[in-house]
Amino acid sequence: MDTVFDAPVDPALIERALAPSTFGSMWLDIARPDRPALTGPTTCDLVVVGGGYTGLWTALHAAQRDPGKRIVLIDAHRIGWAASGRNGGFVDASLTHGEENGKARWPNEIATLDEMGRDNLDGMQAELQRLELDTEWQRTGMLTVATEPHQVEWLQRSAAAGQGQFLDTDAVRAQVDSPTYLAGLFDAHTCAIVHPAKLALELARACEQAGVRIYEHTNARRVDSGGVGLRIETGEAVVTAREAVLATNVYPSLLRRNRLHTVPVYDYVLASEPLTARQLDRIGWRGRQGVGDCANQFHYYRLTMDNRIVWGGYDAVYHFGRRVDPAYEDRPQTYRRLAAHFFLTFPQLDDVRFSHRWAGAIDTNTRFCAHWGLARGGRVAYVNGFTGLGVGAARFAADVCLDLLDGRPTPRTRLEMVRRRPLPFPPEPLAGVGIQATRWSLDRADHRAGRRNVFLRTLDALGLGFDS
Repeated sequence: MDTVFDAPVDPALIERALAPSTFGSMWLDIARPDRPALTGPTTCDLVVVGGGYTGLWTALHAAQRDPGKRIVLIDAHRIGWAASGRNGGFVDASLTHGEENGKARWPNEIATLDEMGRDNLDGMQAELQRLELDTEWQRTGMLTVATEPHQVEWLQRSAAAGQGQFLDTDAVRAQVDSPTYLAGLFDAHTCAIVHPAKLALELARACEQAGVRIYEHTNARRVDSGGVGLRIETGEAVVTAREAVLATNVYPSLLRRNRLHTVPVYDYVLASEPLTARQLDRIGWRGRQGVGDCANQFHYYRLTMDNRIVWGGYDAVYHFGRRVDPAYEDRPQTYRRLAAHFFLTFPQLDDVRFSHRWAGAIDTNTRFCAHWGLARGGRVAYVNGFTGLGVGAARFAADVCLDLLDGRPTPRTRLEMVRRRPLPFPPEPLAGVGIQATRWSLDRADHRAGRRNVFLRTLDALGLGFDS
């Protein structure tokens, strides 16, 4: 059975729309300070490896907990250059990659996880305001749309469970007008949108104001715990510290034990040129909500402050061998597919052109949300596996890492979600075969009214199933 996104689109329209696009993240087209590399030995109390959201929140909150602590943050490239500068800017309250994933894995603590997630989102908003950080924060809520008949019932069940307000066809199209929308679910409270790169850069500024030393272009190559302190070797220099937090996201962990726990999956994004007032009126998108459909292979999209549409998702591409490689990012067939789906969703915008196209690698694990741990005698904490929903969860994850290093139980560290690690992925070629089989099966489910095949049901029974 075909889906709405299998309909044909004029290839000439797609090529015209993509022709002006620049390859590279639109978010990073802003002025950014270029910080120096670390070129000599240094000592500190805490070293944070990774200059994305998790590392920045970790350094900032560590400085707030103990203003006298000497903290160093290093990044192999520049602040926010990887996932933190390439995502859609959705700040979701969920810590578990959605309610269904959380319920399936931690049914006895999902209420606590939901409460902690909402508290984290509210706390993030309050902290950004208190620190006067310019992140283009907008608490506009999330609109989930059904584009296939079987998805309408899913949204009705979610509304009945208190997860938002159900909107019928007329009501959802009154919020955002697309002929593909059959129904919607609107939650005003559990999602905000931000400028992703500004969030990273402003957090870095707050860190430095709190006394954190930040070094860019400083690639951590190994961690040595054989002496009195930890030694993070970078090739050019050595950082000696009492404790460390590894916030390296999708990149290979400095701890060999962790290297089978995540795989990189590539996500692709388009950004339109700014819409005119007349173009925006054609689709009636006045509430500036974040929007996503509820298929397994889903799209997410939002408006920027200058009224561009950022449009991403659907394709999630794994490349054999677990490599993170810039060569995987400029994938013409995926950008053409995204453009086609854009015009199927908004045929009223056939005169819109795209200004940017980009991609980034998402770190995913077998439970599709973050996992934590300690190593080297409790002196090294780490977190990985956000699976694309880490803009908000990274703040919570940072506090968990600091709690773990403190060694005192807290409500966060008592969570089963924190105490238990996911199963690792198998080595190649099994990992590649399994991931591609899962992707094929999820696409097949979208084309069979959501019905999951034997392979997906087996994964579900083993606790490895994915339901976006």
